Amino acid sequence: MAEKKGTIKNVWKYISRYRAYLVFSIFLSAIIVVLTLYVPILVGYAIDGIIGPGNVDFAGILKILVRIGAVVAATAALQWIMNAVNNKITYNVVRDLRLAAFSKIQKLPFSYLDSHSSGEVVSRVIADADQFADGLLMGFTQLFSGVMTIIGTLFFMFRINIWIALVVVCLTPISLLVAKFIASRTYQMFMEQSETRAEQTSLIDETINNLKVVKAFSREKKTIDEFDEINGRLYDCSLKAVFFSSITNPATRFVNNIVYAAVALTGAIAACSGHITVGLLSSFLSYANQYTKPFNEISGVVTELQNAIACAERLLKLINEKQETPELADAKTLADVKGYVDIKDVCFSYSPDKKLIENLELHVEPGQRIAIVGPTGCGKTTMINLLMRFYDTDSGVISVDGEPIKELTRHSLRTSYGMVLQETWLKSGTIRENIVMGRPDASEEEIIAAAKAANSYGFIRRLPNGLDTVIGEDGGSLSQGQKQLLCITRVMLCRPPMLILDEATSSIDTRTEIRIQQAFNKLMQGKTSFIVAHRLSTVREANVILVMNNGRVIEQGSHSELMEKNGFYADLYNSQFKK
Repeated sequence: MAEKKGTIKNVWKYISRYRAYLVFSIFLSAIIVVLTLYVPILVGYAIDGIIGPGNVDFAGILKILVRIGAVVAATAALQWIMNAVNNKITYNVVRDLRLAAFSKIQKLPFSYLDSHSSGEVVSRVIADADQFADGLLMGFTQLFSGVMTIIGTLFFMFRINIWIALVVVCLTPISLLVAKFIASRTYQMFMEQSETRAEQTSLIDETINNLKVVKAFSREKKTIDEFDEINGRLYDCSLKAVFFSSITNPATRFVNNIVYAAVALTGAIAACSGHITVGLLSSFLSYANQYTKPFNEISGVVTELQNAIACAERLLKLINEKQETPELADAKTLADVKGYVDIKDVCFSYSPDKKLIENLELHVEPGQRIAIVGPTGCGKTTMINLLMRFYDTDSGVISVDGEPIKELTRHSLRTSYGMVLQETWLKSGTIRENIVMGRPDASEEEIIAAAKAANSYGFIRRLPNGLDTVIGEDGGSLSQGQKQLLCITRVMLCRPPMLILDEATSSIDTRTEIRIQQAFNKLMQGKTSFIVAHRLSTVREANVILVMNNGRVIEQGSHSELMEKNGFYADLYNSQFKK
């Protein structure tokens, strides 16, 4: 219950930005209710105009009918305006929530993204936001008008006959209790439905992105079985949530029909005794019907709001997640980078119970090429993550040009590095848009020069529209090697002061790799470069080779020095080139 109140409070912060529209919507709702409730009065007057056979006030009835037509037309116009205002409030709020969620994703620590599937995060931003919008729109559309209708009908009923009105008021709490009893039990069901839907979205996203692997290992049936199990659970919890929530409406309708019958009975007795006219009785019955109708609508709104709040809670939980460590208020901007990198007594682990890097020490001079080698899981990529400050160290200091990176802005630090990873990333768009990602203002000549240097210009030129060829998500139909060449071209264009190459040529054929290495040699001249490699033939030209094992640098030196030591590096090298 406390969580639900907190969610409502947080949602209100977003709604309150549009309080002017909200006030206008409530104002329109009040006018619409008054006009709607004015119609039964006019109908009652028209009925009383039929005095008896041959004694009908046709002129008076005609005037009343014209007035009814004008009121109905005005009500319809105002209803349209109110719906437009409600739509504006709802979709502005959902837009703000989605924007806040997507902005938070950019600031989340990598530890969160590593521990949550992308499908589950997508489900929160897309599916949960949509469900929240539906519930919020229904709330604005029906909740205000429903409450106003209840207040208005009570006012008119008490004006017509206080005793019959008291009968209605006394029986009303039964309807409210029934609705509350059911609604209080559906919130947890809708929360379970949202979580299961997210699980299903995650599996779908994972399967589509890795369909080749699924087919290669003949896991189609296993994957279908997993989907069927989750789909079955979603079916069960959705059916349960909808079933219990749908009981609300017929249950309240039953109570409301009892109220209507009681009003008709007491009204008929009052009419027979001359305490009320037939016309006013018909007006009263119309009010009684309109009075009970909002309870049915509100009960349905409450059910939808339970679902909306459950979805909003998941979305807000993402928005309120702890973001990566904030930058210092006086964080410095790294400029005119020379390339000094110092790592002093650095310790880091992804989980406290499993140590990885311990007491790492390293000093890098400007222009040096540092190769990082070692067996899988030794900490090579982790070291890159620490250099880029994707993760913060548990202890120790990493400095660039004498400045601790925790005292620098992340933007200036990361733009000082050019990074090419083994896993390529290309966005949907043109080849040109993917290449100029780091330098949007680059000229055509600079783009072509970078493409030629990276040996990608040959295949780009053969594409249907050259640099303006549109590619799909993650490179579309391009080969893995072509995608990696584009990523290398992107870095070639930026010409950053420092480089990180994490298996940058792993997907490229040997002949092209030789050309790329030549291009990299030109690019790396005078620049501090960190090269992560499994193929040791690519690191022989490095100034310093760091040999890592179990998070520690166990050997350090040039290729020839390490081979002379005949230690761990020599064993690794010989294992790759032994005949």
